Amino acid sequence: MPSPIHAAVPGKNDHEMAILTEIGQVLSSTLELREEFAKIMQILIDKLHMHRGSLVLLDDSSGRLRIEAAVGFTPEEIERGVYALGEGITGNVVATGRPRVIPDIRKEPDFLNRTYARKLEHLNTQVSFFCIPIKVAGRTAGALSCDKEFVSDEQLHADEVFLGIITAFLGQAIQINRMVMRQKEELLEENRQLRDQVRDRYRFENIIGDSPAMHEVFATVGQVANSRATVLLSGETGTGKEMIAKAIHYNSPRKDKPFVRVNCGALTGTLLESEIFGHVKGSFTGAIRDKIGRFEAADGGTIFLDEIGTLEPQLQVKLLRVLQEREFERVGDTQTVKVDVRVIAATNVDLQEEVARGTFREDLFYRLNVVNIYLPPLRNRREDIPRLIDFFLDKYNAVNDRALKRISREMLSILLRYPWPGNVRELENAMERAVVLSSGEDFTEDLLPLSVRMFAAQRRSTQASESIDTITKRLADQAMADFEMREGEIYQLLINQVEHALIDRALAKCGGVKTRAADFLGINRNTLNKKVKDLGIEAVE
Repeated sequence: MPSPIHAAVPGKNDHEMAILTEIGQVLSSTLELREEFAKIMQILIDKLHMHRGSLVLLDDSSGRLRIEAAVGFTPEEIERGVYALGEGITGNVVATGRPRVIPDIRKEPDFLNRTYARKLEHLNTQVSFFCIPIKVAGRTAGALSCDKEFVSDEQLHADEVFLGIITAFLGQAIQINRMVMRQKEELLEENRQLRDQVRDRYRFENIIGDSPAMHEVFATVGQVANSRATVLLSGETGTGKEMIAKAIHYNSPRKDKPFVRVNCGALTGTLLESEIFGHVKGSFTGAIRDKIGRFEAADGGTIFLDEIGTLEPQLQVKLLRVLQEREFERVGDTQTVKVDVRVIAATNVDLQEEVARGTFREDLFYRLNVVNIYLPPLRNRREDIPRLIDFFLDKYNAVNDRALKRISREMLSILLRYPWPGNVRELENAMERAVVLSSGEDFTEDLLPLSVRMFAAQRRSTQASESIDTITKRLADQAMADFEMREGEIYQLLINQVEHALIDRALAKCGGVKTRAADFLGINRNTLNKKVKDLGIEAVE
């Protein structure tokens, strides 16, 4: 059986074909259901002399019919347009899925006039009422209703057929609208979940840093987050300035508004000015349409200006004005744009030195340097390295389906002693490389980047050299001690020999009598007895 569209269209005249073409253009121009219906009803009013119309849809949650869109009704009348399934003409049409056409609403008891939009007692002409079901995915989802002054039964039937074609179009539009709304709700829910995840990620307690230097950073961030003060983050490349900027934003009252990042070192001249402040069509070669800048996109939120030290002088002037007045003009435009944006800037160079050299405006520096937060290099917070290693290994193991986790004491010692000139970013890259190249659980040295391996080899070489020196010194000390010990033994031996000869002579002179020999030698008798015994000399008492 052919669809109503194919059955009806061949018999329509050029006037009706033009109406359908116009309605098709409306449906393809917007996905906003109320806007679509208002434009379609206006076409029906202008071309088919309809008086008013309403789009009634079934609310699945309540099981009642409500006017979703209407033309020719006041807001109060629309509010009253609520029906139960089967109630009145509208409720009956949606319940049965069959159209109803009332030639004269004054004579129809089922016509409830719920909205009170028609003053039936004052009608002097015969007014017809059309109520055509709208089907979505084979199910009656609502109805299109409209009024028209009665012309003839033939015209009544022709209008019914024509409205049936239009409701087929409307059914498709409602189905698309509902799909879009579902996707929009899913995207909004996904966006909400992502925002919650981001907020959780940038909570102070979730940022790795147990060193005293990082505790000082967190304390300052906690104080400044709830203000709108401009913040200048300084420190070497890779120390985590963007993470701290996000922590400030997501722990501030602006957390639900945009966080917009601009790398001031990535572009120069007009391109960077356009990127930051936007431009109007034709303002420079390649400006084929109007474009809003990052400041405008960040309205109500936070803009993060990374590598602020590379900003050119003419842009420094415009940025100073934004910080002072909270307003700017797009490139090529004269209209002033006002914004409410918090500025967080970051630099890896000493801006005070740049001011002294004349490459950075002093007044801009003081505007940016309201609160200065210095992020220490990783070599100055080595106690954070083990936790950072664990975090990055967990992160990249999950991403790459690996199980790298066992680190020996020697390997950890290498990672702790390496100076990490690229700071946390270099450490993260090293851990990602190790995970990607790993084939098991053990963290071996060959998984490390070349720079770290060379450092480890140099350190082992230095340790080996130190060991040889230590052994040499120990052997030399031992040899000296042995020599000193032997020297003492020889000296004692000589003394013993001299003492033995003297006592022998004294005993011989005194006839072997120890008492007389002691007197001859001028020593105590007990001392002589001890010497005689120790030296093994025979003597008479």
